[in-house]
Amino acid sequence: MTPPPPAAPAAAAPAAAPPARVAVARPAPSPEMIAQLGLGRGARARRIAWRVAKYLALALVALAVARQIQRARQPAPPPTYVTAEVTRGELRVTVAATGRVQAATTVDVGAEVSGRIVALPVDDNARVTRGQVLAVIDPEQLQAAVTQQQAQVAAAQASVRQARATLDEARQSARRTTELAGQALASTQTVESSAAAAARAAAAYDVAVANARLAAAGLTSARSKLDKATIRSPIDGIVLDRLVEPGQTVTAGFATPVLFTIAEDLARMTLKVDIDEADVGRVRDGNPATFTVDAYLGRGFPSKVVRLSNQPTISQSVVTYEAQLEVDNHELLLRPGMTATATITTDVRPDVVLVPDAALRFTPPGATAPPIAAGAGRVWLAPVRGADGALGKPAAVVVELGASDGTRTEVKGGGLAPGAAVLVDTKAGT
Repeated sequence: MTPPPPAAPAAAAPAAAPPARVAVARPAPSPEMIAQLGLGRGARARRIAWRVAKYLALALVALAVARQIQRARQPAPPPTYVTAEVTRGELRVTVAATGRVQAATTVDVGAEVSGRIVALPVDDNARVTRGQVLAVIDPEQLQAAVTQQQAQVAAAQASVRQARATLDEARQSARRTTELAGQALASTQTVESSAAAAARAAAAYDVAVANARLAAAGLTSARSKLDKATIRSPIDGIVLDRLVEPGQTVTAGFATPVLFTIAEDLARMTLKVDIDEADVGRVRDGNPATFTVDAYLGRGFPSKVVRLSNQPTISQSVVTYEAQLEVDNHELLLRPGMTATATITTDVRPDVVLVPDAALRFTPPGATAPPIAAGAGRVWLAPVRGADGALGKPAAVVVELGASDGTRTEVKGGGLAPGAAVLVDTKAGT
């Protein structure tokens, strides 16, 4: 039997339609949001410009590295020599030192007695003469001491007269007793007693005379102190400083109080400078010198060394010696206490051949030369070009050294001629 045909499938149910989309209106972004997110034409232009700048910087770095590599592979150019000329002229050897200008003679006037200043007739910068009154200390107590000593002198003199009278009486009594004893009218004991009384009277007289001398010495001392209450100038000069005021009390004890500082003559002054121990061997009495002070820049004052001390001054392991220079200050431009920088001329060499000290210290790169003896030096002549145009090598010249001023040195012998070019340094080639 033929199977029955399959049943037709049931008709599918129609599919459900998708929901219709509803258009929703969105708000446009604000300009602030566009700027914050980097949107817009301006932001795109900035991004492009930044990329271009980055690539350009990388290209420049690569170019610089390439140039450095290229330069490193190239051979270094030969050095260029710096030369100086050998000259002929005068060489002055000098020593520099600093110090202070002072008055030639300065006197500190003090008080030898104590008391209150009752008169002070002079002031700073006053010109005074020898014996002129500078100050007066209250003399009341000193005058009383003089009066007391006068009374003691009078009493001592009266004691001397009294002792003299007693001595005369004792001697006459002793003489009469001796005469009576010769006539057997006085005993030996009486003679001895009268002689002893005369001796005691003589001793009392000597004591009275000594006391009189002591009283006279006390009177002299009291009068001297009274005189010293009036303080007078010991020299002719000018008062540099007055250290007391009227009414001030001064006390003379173990140290004499200084009341005035007087300079004898400001037209003649001295400059005391400290010479380093390395230079002291070249300085001599009579060496000429010049010095400058800050008050008159550019002006030099002449002077001369008059004394070089043998007493060293040691400060922080530095040893110096004091030199005194004589200064003519007739224009009265210089004042005591000014700081001065002095240049002392210790030697003058006229018409000598001179080379820079830098030439004596320089040695060309790669050059070798044997050692030289003491007192000699070596300089290198600048290379010259030969006939083929090639530059030669520096030539060494040994010279005998003379005096030096710290910048140039005298050379002796015929090895160097004025005008020759000597090497003093090198600089890298370009």
